[in-house]
Amino acid sequence: MDEHPADELLRRALIDAGASAAVALRVVGLPLCEALTVVFHGRSDLGTIQTYVAHGGRGAGAAVAADELMRVPCDLDLAAAEDREEAEQLYAQQACALRDALEAADTVLDIWREPLSDFAHARVQIDRRLGLDVRLPAHRLLPAALTAPDKGIVVTAVCSARPLAEGKPPMGIACAQQDVARVYPLPDDPERCLEDFFECAAEHARRVGEQLGRQDQSVRRFLELSGEGFAETG
Repeated sequence: MDEHPADELLRRALIDAGASAAVALRVVGLPLCEALTVVFHGRSDLGTIQTYVAHGGRGAGAAVAADELMRVPCDLDLAAAEDREEAEQLYAQQACALRDALEAADTVLDIWREPLSDFAHARVQIDRRLGLDVRLPAHRLLPAALTAPDKGIVVTAVCSARPLAEGKPPMGIACAQQDVARVYPLPDDPERCLEDFFECAAEHARRVGEQLGRQDQSVRRFLELSGEGFAETG
């Protein structure tokens, strides 16, 4: 996509000019999410500029409900700006860094769709919910995930928490199934990653099965002892 100059990136939707402000950035043309809106919300009373992502390309001044926003811990840092002009330049650089991160993550996640379907032997769906049914080991970057419902597998883009002043955040693709989760670097080959994940999931299932077997054996032995007049203690 073409770079957005600062005046295009600064889409202002002031909530209270004295205490807080929200600035929105649209990211369109995404292969998986299609369009996203990034909302930077700054509050002087809290001293924070927090980043949120919502589905759709919202126009300037458009209302966004709280339950439509997903928190992304990659926040603006404009403290180095000496004046408004420098603040706009820093904002443009940092907003572009986040936009580039979203574009890269969305493109890579879309590439994972076919390999996931092949490995899971199931049809892959796109889950656009902000809350997923599995616990992930890192923060979500996109409000979308690939799922293989029959297998209970979720694949989505994640990132590390880092100020945007330091550039694009470290990103990866998280694979999760029940209580098994792994994160792979964004550029890694999807097939290699999925092969590794399925091996890890199978090994975890084997260990859980063995543990359940030992527990069952222990209970049966205890019941056998109890049935033979096992002496009380204490």
